[in-house]
Amino acid sequence: MSSAINLLSPPWIAIRSQLREILADRAERRVLEQELADYTSEKDLTDLGAILDRHSDAETGDIRRILGARS
Repeated sequence: MSSAINLLSPPWIAIRSQLREILADRAERRVLEQELADYTSEKDLTDLGAILDRHSDAETGDIRRILGARS
């Protein structure tokens, strides 16, 4: 008796969907990290901080976390 796994069953479809979302989020974060890598001077970071201050923490949280990790 073989116990084959049905990869098209709803639980497996949900798992694959979640994995796709996680991988897409990671890819987006890498792109954002690469874009923020250009902001290196004190003036650049001050200007960026001023821009971020005009937006909510929900909107800028990822950027602030990436910048904070660089410090």
